[in-house]
Amino acid sequence: MADPESYAVSALCYAVRTNRKHHENFIGSAWTDPMHDQDEPIAYYVWVLKNASRTVVVDTGFDKAEWSRRTEASGGAWQCDYDKSPAQGLAGMGIDTTKVQDVIVTHLHYDHAGSLDDFPTARFHLQELEMQYATGPHMGHGFLAGAYTVDHVVQMVRNVYRGRVVFHTGDSEIAPGISVHHVGGHTMGMQCVRVMTERGWVVLASDTSHFYANFESHAPFPIVYNVADMLRGFDKLHQLASTGDHIVPGHDPLVMTRYPGTTNPGIGQIVRLDQNPSNC
Repeated sequence: MADPESYAVSALCYAVRTNRKHHENFIGSAWTDPMHDQDEPIAYYVWVLKNASRTVVVDTGFDKAEWSRRTEASGGAWQCDYDKSPAQGLAGMGIDTTKVQDVIVTHLHYDHAGSLDDFPTARFHLQELEMQYATGPHMGHGFLAGAYTVDHVVQMVRNVYRGRVVFHTGDSEIAPGISVHHVGGHTMGMQCVRVMTERGWVVLASDTSHFYANFESHAPFPIVYNVADMLRGFDKLHQLASTGDHIVPGHDPLVMTRYPGTTNPGIGQIVRLDQNPSNC
């Protein structure tokens, strides 16, 4: 394994769902959770790891067509503020997605693998277990299948046949200073990303932990394949990161207020995760 290189790490917020409730983010009930029906927005991100040698994108987000489909299919119950696509947002950062060579896909849910076609030359790094899960018998259960979109999974299968998917089993190095780590829990093949920065090892949890409160309080998220694996995953995040302040949750709007780079948290905002958060 080569000596780790240091990267600048950015999070791009491309959508926000403001009408989400607390009980949608934590396992609990109205009997045990006084904040059960409290509004608790969720943000949607893609991430960029960049240095002089390479640019790696983590997850591809979802496009406007998926936004429309989920809004219509839910009868308007699922509402999400959405403007530019992740590819358009990345273009504003000077990143041409048609030229990106490596994309880490943390898992195949619609909001993490929903615009694969915007990366036509990339290799997609995926846990083998995630493909097994997304194309296997568990998808016969609506509870487990609901966060997947069939067309996205089929696109990834087509990329397998094109030789554009790099399957990983467990923990793997993508490049010096970048590695993926299988966690499970949220999905069978859920993986997080560890990246070296000037401030140490930062861990992009993605949906290993949606919110700070998930891993800080060991409070599981309700969309889950295996609760025990999810809880063990919270511990693994701490093992991989230099400190707890080096763990970045996958959907928490607080990321935009804790890290430098934005004065108006919300859609289209970019923050620098390789710099110290304000709570340090």
